[in-house]
Amino acid sequence: MKTRICLLSLAIASTGALAGPEKVKFPSDYLKGRLYQTLDRPDAKQYRELYTQAWVVDAVRNGKPIPSGAVLTLVQWSVYEDANGKPLLGPDGRFIKKEVIAHTVMEKHTGWGAEYPASKRNGEWEYQAFNAEGLPNPKANIDACFQCHLPHARQDFVMSLAKLNNSFPKATAKAKPAKSDVTLAGFRFMPDKIAASAGYALTFLNTDDTPHQISVANGPRSAVFLRGQTASVTLDKPGEYAYVCGLHPSMKGVISVK
Repeated sequence: MKTRICLLSLAIASTGALAGPEKVKFPSDYLKGRLYQTLDRPDAKQYRELYTQAWVVDAVRNGKPIPSGAVLTLVQWSVYEDANGKPLLGPDGRFIKKEVIAHTVMEKHTGWGAEYPASKRNGEWEYQAFNAEGLPNPKANIDACFQCHLPHARQDFVMSLAKLNNSFPKATAKAKPAKSDVTLAGFRFMPDKIAASAGYALTFLNTDDTPHQISVANGPRSAVFLRGQTASVTLDKPGEYAYVCGLHPSMKGVISVK
């Protein structure tokens, strides 16, 4: 019996079966990788950068799935603000980064995540949050990472996939279509409160340099849509419906259906 227990322990250790954020180590060499996205976040007053290994970018841009061993590092920067707390803009019209305040890392390996229930598992990805110095943040809500990415299985749970594989529309794709009910700009719904008739298809236009998704509380969820693209949501019953961006929950709105 002892022999069997020992063999089982060795098998678990060799396959890395135990799940958890501690499997993800801080990628201290992330600056040697490829910077594939930068983003201003007015809602959080942050400047953000996304890095991964060069070979991961090459693989994905050659039409391959995100390979095992991929490490995606989100670097969060504070930004310079004016006396009223409004982020200052540089000559390029972008936020001016000040200092690193945190890192969020997602790492993929073959076999990872098998212990999680379907209600949590994000394929073969694990997540970890680190502070500015690269130490794990014990107060981080790692489960929130799983829940936020869970609806995006079709893009391998990676919200920035369009940037990673270079399929994100270029800046010229900003032309507004003939009709849209709500515009997404600066990580805000404009307007954030709107009335609609039951059965009417509300149209949302994305003008941000990032994907968005419409997610209605206890209701429909749109597909992820990119800059210059639209998404539609139809509500058939009268009532007041709260909704958020499925990728950026700080973006909130209300639809009043009559």
